[in-house]
Amino acid sequence: MSAHRAVPLTCSGHTRPVVHLSFSNLEEDGTYLLVSSCKDGNPMLREWTGDWIGTFIGHKGAVWCTKLSADSSRAATGSADFTAKIWDTFSGTALQSFPHNHIVRTVAFSPDASRLMTGGQEKKVRIFDLHRPDAEPDFFGAGGANAHEGTVKSVVWVNERTGVSAGEDGLVKWWDIRSKSPSSTLTFNGPVTSMELSNATQTLVVTSGQTVSFIPAALSSKPSHNVTLSYAPSSASLHPVLGDRFVAGSTADQWVRIHGMNGEEREVHKGHHGPVHCVEYSPDGEMYASGSVDCTIRLWQTTPGKSYGLWQGTNGM
Repeated sequence: MSAHRAVPLTCSGHTRPVVHLSFSNLEEDGTYLLVSSCKDGNPMLREWTGDWIGTFIGHKGAVWCTKLSADSSRAATGSADFTAKIWDTFSGTALQSFPHNHIVRTVAFSPDASRLMTGGQEKKVRIFDLHRPDAEPDFFGAGGANAHEGTVKSVVWVNERTGVSAGEDGLVKWWDIRSKSPSSTLTFNGPVTSMELSNATQTLVVTSGQTVSFIPAALSSKPSHNVTLSYAPSSASLHPVLGDRFVAGSTADQWVRIHGMNGEEREVHKGHHGPVHCVEYSPDGEMYASGSVDCTIRLWQTTPGKSYGLWQGTNGM
């Protein structure tokens, strides 16, 4: 009998390109949530099966990034309407809105969800106190100076003391939350196109040019691992359990690829009808999601044919 063929589940509903995906933490019952960001301005929340839960309505421009709090009770969004918003994931209600002076490209909750970090085309990184929404935000850098010399593409919160930002200036910076000053900097040869924190492995996955870098989030003595691909990935995600493979997408074609940690191409899957903007592994590693210019999200099994989620009762053929 031939090997199972990877047949993705298609999640429709968006009307413009899907530009960012983010999974929640794994719940005790083995379930989790998925949030998608889209140029249609309407981020969506889905069950681990891909079933639609709801849409956050209120932005007046493209939404570039959506993240969930550790307990999944809140969502944060960054938008081209120059705002970052906090949402109640149960009711879909917008709870807070934080104005910026330019497009907000990235957001991140602190581990205890008491603060929000943002970055974008202002080249600044801000921290808002969610318990004091009317207070002025803190800025990374002396006197509110630019954190980067290009658009801030991604921010993540490593722990209560450390934040990391990545920019189109090719720099990844570690910041001391208390002093708001940089503690370490890594330089890439070109603009950083994506950066995500793999919570389970505490690894930053950074794409720049044709390189995917796996960097210890705490910048320990363990060295970074760099892989050069034959194409320029738009996004990459490390398997959270096995740590022996990563998934990558590219805006140059319609394929989703699985690579070993030496860069070898293990799997190539076509399901999208347009370039792939974003990819992300689920927190249990059983599947990965991809978002595309074709306005869809596709969910792929790590092990095709395995009984899992909406694939239960099918053989993946």
